Amino acid sequence: MRKRNTVLALLCGVSVITFLDRLALPVAGSQIRSELHLNPEQWGWVLSAYVLSNSVFEIPSGALGDRHGRRRELTRITAWWSAFTAATSWCRTFVQMAAARFLFGMGAAGAYPNAAGVVGRWFPRNEHARAQGFIWATSRLGGALAPLLLVPLAEAAGWRAIFWCLGAVGAVWSVTWWVVFRDAPENMPGITSEELAEIGLATVTAAELNPVEIAERTDVVPWRDLLLLKHLWLLIAAYFCYAWGSWFYFGWFTTWLVTGANFSVAEMGVFASLPFLMGMVGNLVGGVVSERMVIRYGRRKTYRAVTAVCVGVAAAILLAMSFAHGHGAVVVLATAGFGILDLMLPSAWAMCMSLGGRFGGTATGMMNTAGNLGGWVCTVAFGYVVKATGNYNLPLRAIAGMMVLACVLFACVDCTRGVLENMQEGHPVCQ
Repeated sequence: MRKRNTVLALLCGVSVITFLDRLALPVAGSQIRSELHLNPEQWGWVLSAYVLSNSVFEIPSGALGDRHGRRRELTRITAWWSAFTAATSWCRTFVQMAAARFLFGMGAAGAYPNAAGVVGRWFPRNEHARAQGFIWATSRLGGALAPLLLVPLAEAAGWRAIFWCLGAVGAVWSVTWWVVFRDAPENMPGITSEELAEIGLATVTAAELNPVEIAERTDVVPWRDLLLLKHLWLLIAAYFCYAWGSWFYFGWFTTWLVTGANFSVAEMGVFASLPFLMGMVGNLVGGVVSERMVIRYGRRKTYRAVTAVCVGVAAAILLAMSFAHGHGAVVVLATAGFGILDLMLPSAWAMCMSLGGRFGGTATGMMNTAGNLGGWVCTVAFGYVVKATGNYNLPLRAIAGMMVLACVLFACVDCTRGVLENMQEGHPVCQ
């Protein structure tokens, strides 16, 4: 087996754990809100504390991975978030819970940008979308497993047991990653020269490298070039708007099913997993389809079309869901909406990696920061709207509107105008 497939398997493993940990709180929300006496406004702040801290520390963590290596950074990230996942079990008040989630998000920040950086270093460019598809698909597997595994565990042993168990699982992964992974493919024990050539890392001397290749291999993040890259900012704005839809599923969806759509907790434990299972399929299909479309149509046309069309269709489905009556219609629409929304995710991340080049960890960190900020605004605002109106569907319609805006912005991004392409053409990156 190719060593890069081993690396991908490890990244998929941490992606599952990430979403199990991320969704543990909303899945156990009914028990937690009841025991801690939290109203919708307070619950919105608890849910959003993770999102806020994750967005604040996303770029620094991605940049640290670019500069010091993803082996160390992903080990630190997973060990930190696992410690505060376990610490959540000791919370007794609103303030303690919000603080624990903030610190959890601080540690988890940068997980996906650093994973993207690993893909950029370990995989040929034409395999980026497919590799990202597997990583995001397994994150959705974690989302699907969360209600199926954690609802019964909470009923059997209490909600606090969830966080003890998940903290232990994360600690095991961080040790495994440190032992197995190496930042440079050529330093990986057992890797063959044939695989290095496939990755594009055949041994060359410094004299054989041109200035662009030297820039690709340097560890100094070109902040000015990244900050002046207008298509990266377009992508960042699009991701901010798109994230309103995804974070609805990550945060308020389980509460919306029980309180807004009148599902029982037991029904929620089953049906809340279906969108994430469809998201897993969407990511796998999206990665493969995008890879084939790139060969035929090129990166710019492919990534623009896939992201814009999928987000636009998902917006229409979420709008329809806000007017739906009956459990069957809600389940079908919610499942289809998230699956189609996730179909574009490998393309969005491959688009950002294309713009960032060697510094894909930093670039994707900037994009994901915007996504987390969008998710934070959405999560907090959802709670305030519900408290003020008692209506769980009004904020869902606002989310659909933000996704329409994301559709328009994605259609304007040219991922072939990245840092390295501009260096090759010898003109300022802001043009």
